[in-house]
Amino acid sequence: MIAIMSTMIQRLLSMADAQVQIGPGQALFVTGAPVRSIYVVLEGSVRLVRHQASGAALVLQRAEANQLLAEASLFASRYHCDAVAEHGARLARIPKTGILDAQRKDAAWLADLAAHLAGEVQCARARAELLSLRTVRERVAAWTTLHGEFPARGHWIEVAQEIGVTPEALYRELARAGRQQEQSPE
Repeated sequence: MIAIMSTMIQRLLSMADAQVQIGPGQALFVTGAPVRSIYVVLEGSVRLVRHQASGAALVLQRAEANQLLAEASLFASRYHCDAVAEHGARLARIPKTGILDAQRKDAAWLADLAAHLAGEVQCARARAELLSLRTVRERVAAWTTLHGEFPARGHWIEVAQEIGVTPEALYRELARAGRQQEQSPE
C-alpha cells in the first residue's frame, strides 16, 4: 500500500498549482468554505477539527508530510471542518477540477485513489472505535496501540483532542498511570 500511496501522492503533486505556507494555529480553510482545492502536506502537520456545540474540538484527521489532507472534500461542495496547522505547515495546493478530470481519464490512478480512500475509511473507523470507549484509560491505551509511543508533554493537548477528552482528564490519567508504574515491582 505504501507504493500505491507514493504513486498517488506523486501524481497529485504533479497537479499542484501552488504551495501554501501557514503558521502555527493558522487556518488553511474553515467550515463552510467552498472546496476549490485539496492539499498534500509537504512539511509540518495539519489537523482537521470540528468544533462541537459544547465548545470541545474534535480532531477528525491529522495529516503530516506526504499525506493527503481532506480528501473527502474532493466530492463535497463545502468543507465540513476547519484545517489548522499544529506547528506550522507547508502544503501543495491541488485544484479539485484537475483531480476530477484526471480520475475520469486514468483508471489505474483512480484505483490508487480508491485504495487510499479505503485506507482512510479504515483509519476513521479505528478513530470512531477509540471514541466509543468509555474511560480515559481505555482511550489512552487504544491511542497508544494505534500510534505507538506516547508523544512528549508539549503534544498532550493534541492527543486529548484526538481521543475526545479534556486536557485535564488526560493529564490526570497520565499521572495516575505514572504513579501506578512507579509502585509496581520490576
